[in-house]
Amino acid sequence: MKAISSRQNATVRDFRELAAVPDPSGARLLLDGAHLVREAAQAGAVIEVVAVSASKLRCDGEEGALARELEAGGADVVLADDIVFEAMSPVRTPSGIVAIVRRTPVEPADICRRGGFILAAVDVQDPGNLGSLLRAAEAGGVTGVLVCGTSTSPFSWKAVRGSMGSVLRLPVAIGPSVRSTLTCMEQFGLHTIAAAPRGGVAPEHAAWRGNVGLLLGGEGPGLPSDIVAACNERVTIPMTAPVESLNLAVAGALLVYAARFQRA
Repeated sequence: MKAISSRQNATVRDFRELAAVPDPSGARLLLDGAHLVREAAQAGAVIEVVAVSASKLRCDGEEGALARELEAGGADVVLADDIVFEAMSPVRTPSGIVAIVRRTPVEPADICRRGGFILAAVDVQDPGNLGSLLRAAEAGGVTGVLVCGTSTSPFSWKAVRGSMGSVLRLPVAIGPSVRSTLTCMEQFGLHTIAAAPRGGVAPEHAAWRGNVGLLLGGEGPGLPSDIVAACNERVTIPMTAPVESLNLAVAGALLVYAARFQRA
């Protein structure tokens, strides 16, 4: 196992750069923690490099065992001094194992063309919220996700961590704009449903069967009014006063599972 003892090492720079600026195509992802690294291996992602801290390798815990397992399988695994590893890990309290993996990028048109049940996440600012939404989407049977508007990157390490690995398996693409995302859905014949705070049908009464595109606005104002008006249908989650809104990932999960009941 090759050892790294300097923060100026090129591999260390790779980790730091990917932590600061995620790959916009999602071709390269930074993973932190044994759970995500193992999920990537099981999902068949190409592992570019794995780094394990010296202390974790010595104590022979989960991180050390996983590093040895991946190395035995042919992965490029490096051993980093603990101080150096702190520079490679994006988190405040390093887990002891990090990796850079490759996934096959997908274009928005590819997702729309496949049809099924597509979710568009619009203007989602918090990477943890976006990651949780991706996790709920995969669990609820969504076939692809388009992230658009002023949304944070679904390929940042925080969003990947929030998704608990779902971004490794679920087709996810960044759309150039909200309008182009809606146009893409319309072009391929999807029935578009806008999530709206009021004025829509209850989730159980929406038309979820067939090729469907659900548009869900982010924290704050939600979807632009012109986008809501342009969709085929709007859906509203009923709430008991004085509650007026739900966490984005919670609202998304409720709608995805309302669709799942119909689509099953």
